Amino acid sequence: MHVRRFALRGITSFCLIMLAALVACGTSTASDEGDLTNTGVALDGTSSVTIGTLATEDFLPIWAAEADGILSDERIHADIQVFQSAQELSAALTAGEVDFAMTDIVVAANLTKGGTPLTLEWVTLGATADQGRFGILTNPDSGYSSLTDLAGQPIAVASGTMLEYVMDEMLSDAQVPADQILTEEVKKVPVRYQMVTGNQVAAAMLPGSLLYLGEQQGMVVIADDTTGPNYSQSVMVARLDLAQSAAGQAIFERLRMAWNEQVTKINADPESFRALLVEKTSLPAEIADSYPVPTYPTVGKPTSDMVEPVLEWMFEKGYLEERMGYDPVTGGFFG
Repeated sequence: MHVRRFALRGITSFCLIMLAALVACGTSTASDEGDLTNTGVALDGTSSVTIGTLATEDFLPIWAAEADGILSDERIHADIQVFQSAQELSAALTAGEVDFAMTDIVVAANLTKGGTPLTLEWVTLGATADQGRFGILTNPDSGYSSLTDLAGQPIAVASGTMLEYVMDEMLSDAQVPADQILTEEVKKVPVRYQMVTGNQVAAAMLPGSLLYLGEQQGMVVIADDTTGPNYSQSVMVARLDLAQSAAGQAIFERLRMAWNEQVTKINADPESFRALLVEKTSLPAEIADSYPVPTYPTVGKPTSDMVEPVLEWMFEKGYLEERMGYDPVTGGFFG
């Protein structure tokens, strides 16, 4: 953390002494708490933090806290940066340009493995299976109507992602043999959607908003992850140096309070947050008036049952060269 140093101006010896004391105090704090690039604590107790996210519904409670002035009430100055892709967000975390981010377990594990250690601070969607939605969409003209029909048929997805993990788990649970689970690499989600609606691929793995749009346009959702096992979570992550500092913990506590306050409001009256959801996310205009506003969880760290199966899948698929472990108390990875 770059601790902010405040110059006291004056001509008396008293003021000069006070200035020296403040500089010395600032130097000690930086040494004790680490070099946190974007985070600072002002003399009035206001904290500054840079938060990265995609334009997704998973982040709605923070946007709501910003809109309601809750972040200011909690003495948080949040620089919220919206990225166009997970790759751009990951690059910003790696460069130290972002302190805190909304992402998923796969991204967090990959960044930690690559030398940018992160902690999982809380689940933003996916505390229960019905929160958040990933699924497999197909064209009604494709002739496919079940997961077993897709055995041996390439499914459009981006490899090494949470979507691929959920796809593999759903097909495996449907008793599709591993050697019959095939993928067609299509990294861009909108392109995936266009391909399946144009019947250019057997099926596509997509997030909730595009599944809903597809249903409204006559497409078929063969399966999703809102029932049965709780496959996936989106998570708030923090850089490890921030998470281990006293200043970072103070900021997290304020952010947690703001998150929980807004979650209570959203869950009690979701429709009152529809306009903000539409404004802040990439929700297609065709479904802006009808797409369900999600139900959000209050703050809670991801459990071992949520994280460890994902890490094992990453190792088995070759995305991790060595197995990684997870500490549900600290939210950190090891191994």
